Amino acid sequence: MLDIKPLRYFVTLAETRHFGRAAARLHLSQPPLSRQLASLEAALGVKLLERNPRMVALTPAGERFLVDAKAILAAVEQAGRNAQAAARGDAGALSIGFTMYAAYSVIPTYAKAYGSAYPEVALKLREVVSQDLAAQVLDGRIDAAVVMAGGHFGELSNRVVVREPLCVALSRGHPRARSRRPMRIGQLAGEPFIMTSSEVGPALRANIVEHCRQAGFEPIVRLEVQLQQTVLNMVDEGVGVALVPSSMRKSRLPGVAFRPLANAPHSELVLLWSPRNRNPCLSNFLALATPA
Repeated sequence: MLDIKPLRYFVTLAETRHFGRAAARLHLSQPPLSRQLASLEAALGVKLLERNPRMVALTPAGERFLVDAKAILAAVEQAGRNAQAAARGDAGALSIGFTMYAAYSVIPTYAKAYGSAYPEVALKLREVVSQDLAAQVLDGRIDAAVVMAGGHFGELSNRVVVREPLCVALSRGHPRARSRRPMRIGQLAGEPFIMTSSEVGPALRANIVEHCRQAGFEPIVRLEVQLQQTVLNMVDEGVGVALVPSSMRKSRLPGVAFRPLANAPHSELVLLWSPRNRNPCLSNFLALATPA
């Protein structure tokens, strides 16, 4: 493999067409420069230069080699810049997992801000069922995740990024759907509820059940699902009512009415990452992913 230093010497000589001026630009004496270029020609097995006492001319082989030598030097310089950018986290790849609920709150904001700040990073967003995300962060399949609070995160680092009140989701055909006043949870006693399962959102499920119990009733759970979007689809069809995070209003399902809930419990989203993850892109994401 060719040493890159003779390539620099050759390009400098080709640009100056004079051994003395080339040597001065390279901070060399003339004899070492001549020896390096002679060794380059010997390694290639071709004559690159026509030498005379006053000037240097390039042979046809030298003209062709000059084009390629400049390209090689430019590629090496770019490789160095790429490595430095990757070390800073300005380039590379980053994978973020999230629950569907996060798609209506922080994920669009984070994706836009991070993409603008680090356009050379390949940002991969992956929507996953909540209980799988912590395991994927732990084993390195994804760099970070936004999940519902209340799970067991083990050795993963975490911080709350969203805390918002729950609201009531009703079918637009429901008798209480038209009122603009905040609802009391007791008004839903006897209604069939649609909820996420305890495995998917343990803290959210526990908050809803406890809020109903404080009002003196046990919620009638007609249907358990995994996704908040499925909850709303069932509400849309009139299957039951639900308490959902306020950001789910952005779903804009035409058949669903959202009503504020008096003294509403809150739901939380947590950002998870492994302290062992050394991806520089992750450090930059963590600095950007502030609580909403």
